[in-house]
Amino acid sequence: MGTVRQLATAIEAGLRAAHPGLRKTVITKLALAVGAILEAQTPNTVELANLLPLETERQDMREQWLRRLLKNPLLSSSEVLEPWARQALTAAGPQGQTIILSLDQTDLGDRFAILMVSLGIGDRALPLAWRVEAGPANLGFAAQKAVLEQVRAWLPAGAEVLLSADRFYPSVDLFAWLHAQSGWHYRLRLKGNLNVDPGFGDMTTTGALAAGQTERYLPNVRLFNQGVATNLAIWHEGVHPEPWIIAMNDPPNRATVRDYASRWGIEPMFSDFKSRGFQLEDTQLQAADRLDRLLLIMALAMYWCVRVGQEEARDHPTPLEKRRKNRPILTIGPFENSPVAPFPGSPGVCVRSTGSYKCNNRYLPSIGFAP
Repeated sequence: MGTVRQLATAIEAGLRAAHPGLRKTVITKLALAVGAILEAQTPNTVELANLLPLETERQDMREQWLRRLLKNPLLSSSEVLEPWARQALTAAGPQGQTIILSLDQTDLGDRFAILMVSLGIGDRALPLAWRVEAGPANLGFAAQKAVLEQVRAWLPAGAEVLLSADRFYPSVDLFAWLHAQSGWHYRLRLKGNLNVDPGFGDMTTTGALAAGQTERYLPNVRLFNQGVATNLAIWHEGVHPEPWIIAMNDPPNRATVRDYASRWGIEPMFSDFKSRGFQLEDTQLQAADRLDRLLLIMALAMYWCVRVGQEEARDHPTPLEKRRKNRPILTIGPFENSPVAPFPGSPGVCVRSTGSYKCNNRYLPSIGFAP
């Protein structure tokens, strides 16, 4: 049995357990696609089709098989990923630790914009929810609300959340949504051209307040012409060309402004999707819905690899990993970042190595994929 078939067999069992109502043919095809993308690490549908363990030898039939999967309306990325996303969110805060979320956008040239919410796992992140639109535009609040509402519905009851987002996101509507959420904290980086009433003197801009400042904390400011209430923290380390201008709903101080650093885990995750992993930027897909389903296939592969990497570290730790086991939970500002979320199952195939996904054949006979 080939590598892709062995991967697909185990993945299919997990998908069936998690989604008993999903059509059998859809589950089988999805499992084969995840196995193929783990083996090939490419978005090229021709290369993926070549790896599919199908009975036909005709290349056109293989490519047609994959195209039909990517345009199948029964394949909903949010519904398929939900069991694993819920599990990861629950595992991220088992003892009341704050769940670290990031909101960010990545682009595939001027062809697609992808807005994504990710979950911080150690120094990296896992994809939770996303929206894809054709073109180079920034996705506005409607898309932001959709992904945030999707993740909010999956959170365990009473969870504390810290959401960080980059500077092209803040808007009146986003602030209003965040202020309405119980247990949510935010760190939103602002541009320097936003109007702000600091509570003293005249209306000014966020950039003017940050000019020449290394460290500054301003509670109870009013943003935009609508006067949105928030707190402001400014932090400028000499190694960075620009200061952080961070809006937050917690008291602004050195610890809370540095919470914004928790969002960096989403950057290597985007690299895993793109140049250091699945090479998503090389896709030739033209339709946003098909790219959405390709992202689902890649996301399932990521969850698989992270789980297996965690099991490898647990069962066969390196000396460095043994030392890390004795370290306390990382504290970021007032928040405790959760330890690595467990993904149960037997030893698997893929392990994390130097920023890309690698396969280790000695684990093939005992792989398992559990929701």
